[in-house]
Amino acid sequence: MRLKTKLAAAITVLVFLIATVLSWLYMAQLLQQHIDQSYSSTDVIAHQLQFAVREALENGLRHQQFDPNDPAELRQAVAQSLREDAGLNSFISSVINYSPTVLDISIADRNGYGLVTAPDPALEDHLLPNRQEYATLLQKSPIRAGQIVFGKPRAYNLTLGLERDNQPFLTVRVGIRTSFLRNAFRPWLIESLTYIGLAILAALIAAAFLTNVALAPLEEISARLDILSQAELEPAGELAPASRDTVTQVSHKIERLGRRMRNVEEVFSALKENLDQILSNLQDGMMLFTRDARAVLVSRSVERFLSVRRDDILGAEVHDIFDRYSVLGRTVRQAFDAGIAIVQEEVVTETGRRVEISLDFIHDDRAEESGTSLGALLVLHDLESVREIENELELSRRMAAIGRLTAGVGHEVKNPINAIVVHLELLRSKLDAEAPGLRHLDIIQSEIRRLDRVVQTLVDFSRPVELQLKDQDLRQIVASVLTLAAAELKTRNILLVSDLPARPVMVKIDSDLFKQALLNVVINGAQAMNRGGTLTVRLGEDGRMARLRVQDQGEGIPDDIRPHIFDLYFTTKREGSGIGLSMTYRILQLHNGQIDVESLPGAGTTFVFSLPVANLPENKLRSFLEPNSSALKGPRE
Repeated sequence: MRLKTKLAAAITVLVFLIATVLSWLYMAQLLQQHIDQSYSSTDVIAHQLQFAVREALENGLRHQQFDPNDPAELRQAVAQSLREDAGLNSFISSVINYSPTVLDISIADRNGYGLVTAPDPALEDHLLPNRQEYATLLQKSPIRAGQIVFGKPRAYNLTLGLERDNQPFLTVRVGIRTSFLRNAFRPWLIESLTYIGLAILAALIAAAFLTNVALAPLEEISARLDILSQAELEPAGELAPASRDTVTQVSHKIERLGRRMRNVEEVFSALKENLDQILSNLQDGMMLFTRDARAVLVSRSVERFLSVRRDDILGAEVHDIFDRYSVLGRTVRQAFDAGIAIVQEEVVTETGRRVEISLDFIHDDRAEESGTSLGALLVLHDLESVREIENELELSRRMAAIGRLTAGVGHEVKNPINAIVVHLELLRSKLDAEAPGLRHLDIIQSEIRRLDRVVQTLVDFSRPVELQLKDQDLRQIVASVLTLAAAELKTRNILLVSDLPARPVMVKIDSDLFKQALLNVVINGAQAMNRGGTLTVRLGEDGRMARLRVQDQGEGIPDDIRPHIFDLYFTTKREGSGIGLSMTYRILQLHNGQIDVESLPGAGTTFVFSLPVANLPENKLRSFLEPNSSALKGPRE
């Protein structure tokens, strides 16, 4: 058999199988739809019948005298009311005569004995046959449902109950026979099979025709391959060296080309991974544009400058990315429109942020004379971040110097304090119990103890901390701190609002130390709102960093005080120690994180905690999704 014939036959058989499978699925869906429609219409009939039974009972029992506590009299009265109600019997008769799927209708007492049976009244006062519920047919598979509908006739019931004094009283039964379903479904089946047969026939004819047309070039290729195969079987002296070399060269070239493409793909993948890693670590925003000003390479830091997701920037045109009503957007758009490069031009945004812009157009030697470019490279440099880093370095140096100083001072002061305490006790033992100088000794001892606590605080602040780092879900840490502070916030008439994400935010931290740092900021925020207000705690992820924002509605921090709030012993509160925020700053540094402050006088203060996100395997991350989910919400108010 020829190759063309084999391929044509294979495609034809494949098309036939696909058409047959799709046709069977369509028929199964059509049968299920028919069963569902039959169930819905029968259910409507059953509910209408149930309503008619209620009305018949209300109208019939109202005019009869019977003992409702006597079951026999009650049953007789109910049966008489139902059998003599003209409206009920008329409704039952119309359903039996005109419904294409209903076999019979019966109303039975709670013991299953018929009160009203149609179309066969002989079954009244007899035990009615037990049938399966029609709802079970809905749960059958398409194959099983087809076997039931087109198999041996069966009868099903659709049953509704009526209650009296919260006890079963009557049941309304509508019988459905599968042969009726088959008869009602047969016209649909014939019509569908006709269309399906025509569709399969048309698909087979089209497949055969298209196969002949598409595979026609294979005849020439097959003939050439036959010639080459016959040439290889001829004696070596009669075989043309050029033909043999051509086949070998083509084979080797295809193999070498395949290896080269695999190598290039591996190199490209490695370069792309390295480039993505470099761009993700850049603090400056970098964007590479094509010659038609569309962004093809965007670093993640660009999101901080434009407040637009990186995925929304990729592929967009420069005029769609930058807003012409902003200073930054207007500068970049004008430079692109004029084709003029920008060399480290500083602009101040509407929020007061200082950004340095650099725009270079990439030219080709052949295209430079015509004025066209291959693309452009835009770099956004945040001057504010440089100043913040310098301030943090200066604060770190001050903290380190304070730590060294406090360590020395604490060590030198501790020994004299111990000596003073000992001699005070000796002096107390030499005085009488009623000596007037004892009161002054008590004052001296109280002040010495307070001084000792201050010195101990200095020693603790400067002592190296051994971190107990573990992978933690930051949502649980935040929720536990908010639960701890909820009571105090309530006494200060402060509404607590927490916004925690649905997915875990995994960080590697010392949970006890971080709770202490967060609690310091939460309590400070509460103390800043003397008249009450709202304290908002919001947690999220920004690239590889977890961001925790604590926002109060206090009076804010003045600009001249803000640079000193993390200094040791600096405080503006009458009873403050000046240690809490310094300790918080140190804890964040120990975790390779940082804490930032955003504040406007009269508009409140926001502290932003930044921590590196831990990279966990998927199976370990999944273990944090379910447990303790109820504890993650925290107190809402």
